[in-house]
Amino acid sequence: MTVSDNIKQFLKTEIPDNVKLIAVSKTKPVEMILEAYHSGHKIFGENKVQDLAAKYEDLPKDIEWHMIGHMQSNKVKYIAPFVSLIHGVDSFKLLKVIHKEGEKNNRKIDCLLQFHIAKEETKFGLDLTEAYEFLRSDQFKNLNNVNICGVMGMATFTENEDTIRSEFKELVHIFNELKETIFINSADFKEVSMGMSGDYKIAIEEGATMVRIGSLLFGARNY
Repeated sequence: MTVSDNIKQFLKTEIPDNVKLIAVSKTKPVEMILEAYHSGHKIFGENKVQDLAAKYEDLPKDIEWHMIGHMQSNKVKYIAPFVSLIHGVDSFKLLKVIHKEGEKNNRKIDCLLQFHIAKEETKFGLDLTEAYEFLRSDQFKNLNNVNICGVMGMATFTENEDTIRSEFKELVHIFNELKETIFINSADFKEVSMGMSGDYKIAIEEGATMVRIGSLLFGARNY
């Protein structure tokens, strides 16, 4: 099956209407992304800033680009003019840099707060206490060029479905708590980005509004 067949099939059979499919095009050539684009899909995710910036230059400008990888503060400037959503905001320092770059580009940049829900130390992310600390600060209230739209998390890489499910439940719990406290008046705070090719079904069952799918659409990665 072609990439465009895969995407159409996936949207038809795997993804409910209320869940957004982020087609993860990392390591894949422009031609493959164009094939997906011509099938009607326009939301793509990259995990490296340099690849994202290069593909933005080469591809149609109505593509909605999502930065899904670990984001370094010194690289925000390269994607600030065009990025649709930054999934991995895992520190207040990074959020302040995104605000500053948004200000320079005269735009409000949509972001998700990344929480550490996995048992693995290698994963990035905030914990709730840390998040509350900056979300309740005066400094945060002055960040007018960022728009927090929800949360993101990555489950442990494991065959144990109970572990994965409990981690996704934890992320939804964090989302609900923030929605009821800090973001009670924000209509934009509505996204839960969780689930990848190996665990997206569990993520959808547990309340994901966005899933990040790569290899099931584009085939195995070439590193």
